[in-house]
Amino acid sequence: MGQGVHVQELPGIGKRFDIDLERPDQRVSVVVHAAGGRDVYVFTGHDSDPTAVLELTEEQARKVGAVLTGTFFDG
Repeated sequence: MGQGVHVQELPGIGKRFDIDLERPDQRVSVVVHAAGGRDVYVFTGHDSDPTAVLELTEEQARKVGAVLTGTFFDG
């Protein structure tokens, strides 16, 4: 995958994408479930427990992705 994104297979679950935010105190992991859901884990500091977890359906993930990529517009 692209530079700064690391992919790990999660047998029986799906794939985990670890995203390097180029800051030692922040990272994001996204689990894409084989069944379609997505979980977003936000880590701050050097703690191994996430600061926040967001569980999204496929449709919700598309909406968030569209806003983040700038393809969503109100018009």
